Amino acid sequence: MVKPKIDNETKNQKFKRIASARTRKILNDLRLLGNCSNRRTYSYSQEEVNKIFNTIEKEIKRTKSLFSTSKTDFSLD
Repeated sequence: MVKPKIDNETKNQKFKRIASARTRKILNDLRLLGNCSNRRTYSYSQEEVNKIFNTIEKEIKRTKSLFSTSKTDFSLD
């Protein structure tokens, strides 16, 4: 459950509140995805599994790069 916004909330407090809630949701959704591994209920190929996890890994890498402080500087000088 997301806590309600506090009037005097700092940017860091807001980040922690929102990022924590979103991280918990992602982790829960990954656990739910893991339920699809039950071969008694589902049928899937290794190619399908690879496609799912390659996509997830690419998005994790892209999202993680957004938090990187390194920027590519360019100059012709």
